[in-house]
Amino acid sequence: MRTHKPGKDPAKRNQAVADARRAADPRALGYREQALKLYPWICGRCRREFTHANLHELTVHHRNHNHDDNPADGSNWELLCLYCHDNEHQKQIELQRAASGPSRPKSAPVATGNPLADLKKLMANKAKGP
Repeated sequence: MRTHKPGKDPAKRNQAVADARRAADPRALGYREQALKLYPWICGRCRREFTHANLHELTVHHRNHNHDDNPADGSNWELLCLYCHDNEHQKQIELQRAASGPSRPKSAPVATGNPLADLKKLMANKAKGP
């Protein structure tokens, strides 16, 4: 038999449980929850498997990078672990940078000095000795 712990109000606990259950309904309509129901809990890239204990490390990636495109059939989603998801977005950033041209501004000054210009002469003087 469970005993009532002092200081714990059953009415407050019941209210908290009811609030949590009410909040679960809209959350279940979110695309992450839908994707977790549709797909196995495996990263689409590295094939790492997930359980309830580490499910928070599994993310939903939007294949077309449009977070507003959430078809009910899940065709724009894939489950990726945190690491593969970050890698996927980094590849997208690098593609955008490559498409926009060189990263150095055209007005940047060009080096004109030659710090090794007298190296041969310095080495010859060192070989002769003092």
